[in-house]
Order: sequence, then structure tokens, then C-alpha cells
Amino acid sequence: MELDTNTTIKTLGDYAYQAIEKHYKKTLKWEKSVKKDEDPEALHQMRVGMRRLRTSVSRFAIALNLSKPISDKNIGKLARRLGNLRDLDVLKETLEKDYKPQLSSKDQKHLNTAFDALAKQREHALDTVQTTLKDDSYKSLKQALEDWLEKPSYQELASITIQQVLPDLLLPEVSQFLLHPGWLVGTEVVESQFKVRTDWGAKKVEQHLANEGEKLHSLRKQAKRVRYQMDLFADLYSESYAAYIADVKKIQDILGAMQDSVVLTEWLEDVFKSDMDSHVHGLNKLLTENRYKLWQQWQPLQERYLTTETRHGFHLTILHPKDSGFVNEDETSAQTIG
Repeated sequence: MELDTNTTIKTLGDYAYQAIEKHYKKTLKWEKSVKKDEDPEALHQMRVGMRRLRTSVSRFAIALNLSKPISDKNIGKLARRLGNLRDLDVLKETLEKDYKPQLSSKDQKHLNTAFDALAKQREHALDTVQTTLKDDSYKSLKQALEDWLEKPSYQELASITIQQVLPDLLLPEVSQFLLHPGWLVGTEVVESQFKVRTDWGAKKVEQHLANEGEKLHSLRKQAKRVRYQMDLFADLYSESYAAYIADVKKIQDILGAMQDSVVLTEWLEDVFKSDMDSHVHGLNKLLTENRYKLWQQWQPLQERYLTTETRHGFHLTILHPKDSGFVNEDETSAQTIG
């Protein structure tokens, strides 16, 4: 099935084509620089492009006829390899900029051991990325995308107007987000309501994160999926929708920073053979303090999104897209709901 490409963007198929083309081009734009390892920002941008391409392909698959190489699994594998290298770059930057300047000269000296280990790991991760960008599976993915963009093929559902199906596309992912068990980490049940525990000190939070941190990490990943999907349709909604996107991004950022701190601690413990505290005591203390601050930033958002009002408001916003795909220029930018 083919669509009339002369019409303005208004069908599900039109939106699918626009999203895939946009994120594929972004991915390609940075490929050469990533192969040459010229700039960490290029790697970051290519990884984001690949992740968003994956979201576009998986979410619009119900309306498209795609060849076998263009699959969620293939794109996900490539994105993860880029992600492994990017994570090491972030780890190095975090250590150098956020923590090293605050450490004693003794701790800084010990930290050189970590930087040496990091350099070796990065060399291996870079080799994997460079090999991946030359192998047949990546080339076949690119060729398949080029072919599809040149001559797109659609299923019947692609002809439906985007406004008709927007809530059906978005609400399942939002529901998974709002029902995620990560929201209940650090709560107690009081009269059939979940109440956020705000009386915990740093030590108690550390103990809880050790046992329940994986749930928050999973919630962060679900927040990312929701945000990427919502971003695809931002021009079809008003400012309340933009405010929910801003909230989801904030949740993703805070929980992401918390997870990054946990990963950094685990990585350092591995480098120092579980004797991190005696080698870089000051750094260990800073990481613990940082996680507690992030926990305190997270709790007001957690509290708000456990309320019936916020949850129903989120659903109602998605149920009411604008009639047109064009943003009113007089519309003011959204503020985070609160």
C-alpha cells in the first residue's frame, strides 16, 4: 500500500515516515565522526538518534511493512554497543569534572588507577563500535532503511488520521509507566493510600537503594520510552502535554543520575577489589551524599505522581489532542505541572 505523499502530514503513515526519516538521518550524520572517535558528543548524538529510531520503528510497526533488517532487535543491539562506549565516556567525565576537584591529593592519586582501567575498557568498547559500524548487519540495516524511505510500504492502518489513533498509541505506554512498581519504592500504605517516606536519613536510603534500586532503574527506562514516544507527537498537543513531557524528562534525569552514581560506585569497587573506601574514602563519601540529594529531589515527583489527580490529568491530556497538527504561535511555553 502507498500513501499520497503530496498531502500535508496528517495520517499515521505520514507521521511514521517523518519520524523514521528524521532519526535515521540524525544517526547517519554522526557516523563518520564516531568511526574516527573524534568527539564524545558525536557518539552521544548518534546513540540518541539510534534510540529514537528504534522507538519510531517499534511504535509505528503496526502501520508499516518493513523488511527483516529493520527490526527492534537489530537496532537495539547497535544502540547498546554505542551505549557501552558512551557510558564509559560519561563515567570519565563525571569523575574528572564532578568529583576529582573535590578530592584530597591522596584520593586523586589513587584515582589514577581508575582512569587507567577506564582507558583500557574504553579501548575495547571503541573497537567493538568500530567493528559494528563496518559489519554486514549494520550495512544491511542502512540499506533496508534507504530502500524503504525511497519507496515506503504501508499497512491499511497507516491511512487513518493521526488524531483518531493518538490516544491508543500513547496510553498503553503511559499506563505501564504509571503502574510501574518503581513508584512504590520508599513508600508505606496508610489507609489504602501510598505515602512517601520522608523521614529517612542517608544511611537508610543507601540500604533501601541496595535492595530496591533496580526497580528505580527500570522505572527510569520506562520514563525514557514514554518520553521518546510522546516527543513524536508533541506538535499535536497543547501546553499541558509539554508539561507532562517536562515532568517525565525530569524523572528520567533524576533517576538516571541516581543510577549512574550506583554504577560508578560498583565500577570503582571492582577496580579497587572491593576496597574502595580505603583507597578513595572521600569519593565514596561524595557519591553517598550525591545519591541522598537525588533521592530528596525524586520524592516530590514521586509524591505527585502517586496522586489520583495527576494520573487522571495525564490520561485526559493524551485523550484530547489538538484538531490540527500545527502549533499556535501565540501559545505560551508549558511549565512543569505542580
